Amino acid sequence: MNIAIFASGEGTNAENIVQFLRNSDNVLPVLIYTNNKDAGVLKRMEKFNIETLYLDWKEIQNNPEILESILDKLKVEGIVLAGFLKLIPEWMINKYPKRIINIHPALLPSESYGGKGMYGMAVHQKIFDNKESKTGITIHLIDQEYDKGQVLFTQSIDVSSCQSPREIANLVHELEYEYFPQVISNYFLNLE
Repeated sequence: MNIAIFASGEGTNAENIVQFLRNSDNVLPVLIYTNNKDAGVLKRMEKFNIETLYLDWKEIQNNPEILESILDKLKVEGIVLAGFLKLIPEWMINKYPKRIINIHPALLPSESYGGKGMYGMAVHQKIFDNKESKTGITIHLIDQEYDKGQVLFTQSIDVSSCQSPREIANLVHELEYEYFPQVISNYFLNLE
């Protein structure tokens, strides 16, 4: 199964996923797409034999067939969002039903730590400010709303001793690196 990875930032999760799956016979990353021409993920992917693509998100919204034709050409059957910060359009959700996976750096379906604007350090800052004793990751399918899709996997971690949002972020990143590639692989391998 060919998959595309969408990333908007540094691409540490994307790199981890590509490294994990590069020896897989069944789930193969064939495209890294970014909506940010300065995204670190582009540099990180230089060492892999994988196609990268930058397209402005407004261009895709106005001309979705541009991205759709590339995905079709590469025979993409699933999409992974690894730090991708745009709401996926309805045409893409319809084209890939139950085949778009996202990771969120908190435990969903908590309304407090999910939804529009709740990503990255904003989530960890709020968890720190609210003096939460635990947080974690949620890997879920996406739908038309931010962070509302079917949950595939969660893993929590104790953050009661953390002295800063950065400490929380570091612990959450460790969970992401450990579990995200395996959940992606298992999910796509078990699709009918």
